This record gives sequence, structure tokens and C-alpha cells, in this order.
Amino acid sequence: MKFLCDKDTLVSAATTAARATAPRSPVPALEGLLIEATERGFVRVTGYDLKTGIVSEREARVSESGAVILNARLFGDIIRRLPGDEVSVSVSAGTRVKIESGVASYNLIGSLAEDYPALPGTEGQTTMKISAPLLRDMLTRTLFAVATDETKPLYMGAMFETEKTTLTIVASDGFHLAMRREELSSETESNSFVVPGSALSEVEKILAQASPEDETEIIVGEKHVTFKNGETLLISRRLVGDYVNYRTAVPATSKYEITVSRREVCDAVERVALIINDKARSPVRCVFGDGTLFLTVNSAIGNASDECAIDGDGEKLEIGFSNRYLVETLKVAPSDTLKLALTAPNKICIITSGEKEDDSFLYLIMPVRLGQIEQREGSGDD
Repeated sequence: MKFLCDKDTLVSAATTAARATAPRSPVPALEGLLIEATERGFVRVTGYDLKTGIVSEREARVSESGAVILNARLFGDIIRRLPGDEVSVSVSAGTRVKIESGVASYNLIGSLAEDYPALPGTEGQTTMKISAPLLRDMLTRTLFAVATDETKPLYMGAMFETEKTTLTIVASDGFHLAMRREELSSETESNSFVVPGSALSEVEKILAQASPEDETEIIVGEKHVTFKNGETLLISRRLVGDYVNYRTAVPATSKYEITVSRREVCDAVERVALIINDKARSPVRCVFGDGTLFLTVNSAIGNASDECAIDGDGEKLEIGFSNRYLVETLKVAPSDTLKLALTAPNKICIITSGEKEDDSFLYLIMPVRLGQIEQREGSGDD
């Protein structure tokens, strides 16, 4: 194998693929990158940890096709620090690798390409296309709600639901839920599948490099799903199980509907939350009055209060919320004006767009019980 490639191009491909390698594995090949030079004039770099695989292909001047495995960390460190604008990589005797750029030269021992596990396929199932920037936006505004608790493996992923020309992405950890809905480039069959949040975070990073005109192709197989954008594709296993039905989780009616400025409420929550520490996660006490939202926090180190204008009257409805769940949701909600649907202190808060006929997003936040401890902490200053 022998090829010559632009340094920045090769660094980009290696860095992207390396995010799918296993940092430590009993199978040495999984800690490495499979580097292939093809007769079509491309260098293909693959990383795979048996759960998620990333393949990044770039143009190169290929003198001789072939393949080799190199340690991902070492290869990345070397090519990033090379002095020249181009990198020459050649392989002899199957595993003897020479890397040259400018006056720098490295001779390494790689591994046989045959030792690298084959990536699974996703052919013969559902295929759909969506604008790459739009898909990235959908992921950015939902993945924050993916569970991190390994006792809930299914909820460590996000559900994709397709129906005709509509794609819906839902993420939930049981305490808050995020839903985004957008149009696909063309009609597709109805389907539902769950993708690990870790894989979708890598998809989000890949799409960050996409141009406004790029489209992402999503190919859904029985056990795996592939996201293909330009020269890079990611393949991930699917999570199996029945995901939460977000439709039934939303009450048909609510007692109060309050319209708020997303930025003003978020800023107010962040201000009062400054006295919340990690040892005692005091809730944010929200009182929805007539035209005003009052926010207070009572913690072991003191108390704080703030307020902001709202449109509506909650008749002094008092609800406690986790400041983290509130801020996470308010920061990503794709509208400057939001509608909060409320019923009682122990009922979920439903957040939708303040604009009529906009059903492109939905957020649910479970309330936090305002217990006796929280009340006592603030009683000394009444």
C-alpha cells in the first residue's frame, strides 16, 4: 500500500474515525484504525468498538492499494505533528509502515488488516434522507434528555419515529422528555427504532462539519442503523425494547396556560440557582401569579429570589423544579416564546411553542416535591 494525502484531510479522517475506537480492549485491533487505500483514489479510515463504527473516506493519490491497522492514538498524534502539508504512507511486508512528511519520517509496525472485524450491514430495510443541518439541530435539542443511568439501557438512547414525510426524535430519562419533529426530504414507510445516545452524539459531531446543502441518509436495518453524510458514515447497533409513548404521557387538558419569554425565565432560574450546591440539590420554587413568575431557592448556604413577567394567571400555583432540568430545556427550546401548560404541583409541566400551529417540539418536566427540609431551610428569613 502507498498513498499521498493532504495532511489536514488525513487528520480530519483519522480524528473522526478514532472516536469509535475502543480505548482499551482485549482485542488489540479494536484500539486501532483500519487504514485502506483504494484503487478508486481514496483513503478510507475506520474505527469500530463492536457497538459503533465510523468510516471516513477522503481523496488521495494512491500508488498502490492495500490496508493496514495502526494504533489510533499513535497514528493521530504523529500525523497531527508532521511538518509538511502532505503525508506519505506506505506499507511493505504486510505490516511495516512508513510515514513521511517534510523532513520527518516514522517507521512503525502495524497489524494485518485481516485481523480487523467486519462492520455489520444495514441493507434491505428503510432508507430516508433529511437535511444534515436540520438533523443536527434535532439532535442538539433532544439528546440532553437521554438517560445516563445504566440501569435504564433503553433510555440511554433516543427513539426515531417515521411516518410518511415526518421524522420525530424523542429522548427521555424518566424525569424530563424532549421531542422534535421535522419533515424528511421524501416520503418513507412508517418505522420506529432506538439509537444509543453515545452514537448519536458522534453523529452530531460529524454533522457539525456539514454544509447547509448536505443531506444525511439514514439506513435502518433489523439490528443496526447507518447515518451517511458525504464522505463519512456511522453505523450503530439498535437498542431493543418498547420506548416510552410520549403521546400518552401528555395530558389532554391543563388547568393553566402561561406564555413566557424563554430567555428571561432561563436567566432568572440560573440566577437563583447560584446558591444550589451538589451536596443538597434544592429545588427551584416557582409561583405562577397574575402576570408574574416568582422564583425562590432555599438552600443550606442561604436563599435567593427573583421574578420575571409572564402572560397569564396561574392563581399562585406553586411547583418545584430541578434547576438543571429547567435550564437544560429552556436553553435548547427552539422558540423565543414558550407556552407552559400546568395543572397542579404534582403534575408534569408541558412546554411547547408560544407560536400558534407550531408543533415541531415538545418538552416535559417532572416536578420536584417541595419537602419539609427545603421549607425549613428558608424559614429563618421569613
